[in-house]
Amino acid sequence: MKKNLDFLKGIYIAHRGLYHNEKGIPENSIRAFKEAVKRNIPVELDVHLLKDGNIVVFHDDNLNRMTGYNKMIKDCTYEEIRELRLLDTNEKIPLFEEVLQVIDGKVLMDIELKYDAERGKLETKLCSFLDNYKGKFIVKSFHPYAVNWFKKHKPEYVRGQLATDYKNEKSLGFIKRFIAKNMLYNFITKPDFIAYDLKALPNKMVETYRKKSCPILIWTIRTYEELETAKQYGDSYIYENIQI
Repeated sequence: MKKNLDFLKGIYIAHRGLYHNEKGIPENSIRAFKEAVKRNIPVELDVHLLKDGNIVVFHDDNLNRMTGYNKMIKDCTYEEIRELRLLDTNEKIPLFEEVLQVIDGKVLMDIELKYDAERGKLETKLCSFLDNYKGKFIVKSFHPYAVNWFKKHKPEYVRGQLATDYKNEKSLGFIKRFIAKNMLYNFITKPDFIAYDLKALPNKMVETYRKKSCPILIWTIRTYEELETAKQYGDSYIYENIQI
């Protein structure tokens, strides 16, 4: 299926929502997404599948950094975490459907699937919402299985491969790190775009994909100097802490 991916070039995407570095606006919160929608800025967000089958918008595998509750999010039910608050604010961990209501097709939504659930479960549940969603969205993951799942089951979705240099992932071993860094599994999963870590560039595979007109999203940009560097390698930019 030939897709028009022009919309993925020349855009700036707010990482985990907008202004979340400011007091009172936590990352991946309803308020951070409202601020982005208000300014017509695309948003990036992260999704996890809870033990009870609910999808929440949250980045970390563990709740501790953002809520002070030291437990793995995949082992929680929504009932267990619904009273938790993000960084001593009144903001709670939002359900995915609550975020959909806020964004409501007004801006592009860049959804990262966190991979701590049984294969296929998060993807299937996510699609139960996205199949009826009228707005523009893209999906991406570090795990090639997730990318391949969308290739097989939802080929019409715009899917992307996340990657970095995996220098800190010593447990993977040299061969797995080499394969992941250079996205060698892309020959099977056929992602529509690449989302690559700015700090792991340059990368020859990224250069090759860009020459083939595959959109390259660069993450995460936190200074104007980093933005200028990212423009050498990418087509669109996932950023935070700077005014665009």
